This record gives sequence, structure tokens and C-alpha cells, in this order.
Amino acid sequence: MKVTVLGCGGSTGVPMVGGPGGYGDWGACDPKEARNIRTRSSILIQMQDGAGVLVDTGPDLRAQLLAHGISRFQAILYTHAHADHIAGIDEVRGINRVIGQPLTAYGAADVLAELEERFTYIFKPWTPPGFFRAALVAHPVPFGQKVAVNGYEFLLFEQAHGRIGSAGIRCGDFAYSTDVVELPESAFRHLAGVDTWMVDCFQRQPHSAHAWLARVLEWRERIQPRRVILTHMGPDMDWAWMQANLPQGVEPGWDGLTLELPDPPAIP
Repeated sequence: MKVTVLGCGGSTGVPMVGGPGGYGDWGACDPKEARNIRTRSSILIQMQDGAGVLVDTGPDLRAQLLAHGISRFQAILYTHAHADHIAGIDEVRGINRVIGQPLTAYGAADVLAELEERFTYIFKPWTPPGFFRAALVAHPVPFGQKVAVNGYEFLLFEQAHGRIGSAGIRCGDFAYSTDVVELPESAFRHLAGVDTWMVDCFQRQPHSAHAWLARVLEWRERIQPRRVILTHMGPDMDWAWMQANLPQGVEPGWDGLTLELPDPPAIP
């Protein structure tokens, strides 16, 4: 299984719009360090047989797919319905054209219902030939229930993200927890034994809707993953500072990072 980090930034990305002359507000991040450039958070999970699952369709999706040479996957997994995780949904029309069929969209029932309400045309039944619009088929997934995605076992678990919830994802020995500030006990059960955990860490100080560094380190002590990779990072999280200050076993993600992990169990 290969995991590609398409983007690891917060809702505004890094740099944020603004700054001197309008060329970007970098906050505490050094603009000379390329790994401080962060597009909106998304990952692609690819199995050895070529099956691919995209997690979220943020507003930077087209540029992310082109930058990483990605033109084929069969499913999308949505963590929640905030704009920085769904606003690039129309860009999957190009994928529809390459694979010649609609994609399946997985997520919590309320998330998919909101997507269907906001993007009604995308979820209408597809009539071949051709794709003049993106085409998705909704497949709601209950929290805590294993589901076959492209023939492989995935599990969504509940998280708290400020005023709304979000879905964490477990796929074999890998877990992904973007946009989370609180983990219920059920999430800790689903994260037990995970090897590699990619987790929201927006900044160093406490935040009302996102995990911060001290909270992530507390979770790490309880879950004990071998490797923790930070994502959904804002302009407070400078690459060089993190390299100098993060404990062993905790590292910053960056746009373009790839991970090689064992495939999860296949489901006949």
C-alpha cells in the first residue's frame, strides 16, 4: 500500500492569502523552505493491484493530481463536509473520463447527504456515453463498521471537530485523523495497534477545532504508534522548528511525502 500526501495544509493553506505586497502571509514559516508550502489536506491510498482511494476533494485537487501524476482511482472517502475538504469535487470529472465510469463516494450518511444537497448534479444517475459533469455514487458507511472499498478493508471511526464531527480512517496498519480536536473512547479502540498514524496538528497553541502539538503528543502516549506524521498544519508550524523540536517518532508531513505500508486485508 502506498500513501501519497497530496496536501497537508489547513483551510487557508500555507502561505495564506495576504502578506507583504499580497504575495502570501507565511506566519512563522520560512518561505525559503519548500516543505513549508502546503496545499489543502488530502491523501491518496493505492494498493499493489492498482486500486486507489482518494481521501477528500479539496480546492487544490486539480493541481495536486497533476503535480503527482495521478489520473486514476476508483473511490473517494470523505472525512467531513467543510469546504477545504470538498470544494474540488468537480475536478473528479477528469478521473471519470479516464476510468470510464462513476466513482463511489464513501462517508458518514450525514456528510454524503450534505454533498448530495450541495452538488445535486454530481449524484444524478450517469447516462453514458461521456462525462459532461463529475459523476459520483454515494455509499454511506456507519462508524465502526468495516467496509470493502475496492475489495480492501477500511473502517471509519468517529471524531470531534469543534462544532461538527469528522471521520477518522483505519486501513490496515495505517490511520488518518485529519480535522480532529477530541477523540471519543471508541476512536481509541479503533486506533489500538496502529503502526503509522497521520494526524491533525494545526498549531502549537490550543485551538477550538483542531489538535495542537501537546494534544497530539498526549494521544501518542496513549495509542503508542511506531510513527506519527503531522498534517493539516497551519502557518505556525515551521519545518525547521519541527525538525529541531519534535520527539523521535513524530515528524511533519509535507506535500508529496509517500509512505510504503503493507496492504490491508482483502475482502472477497
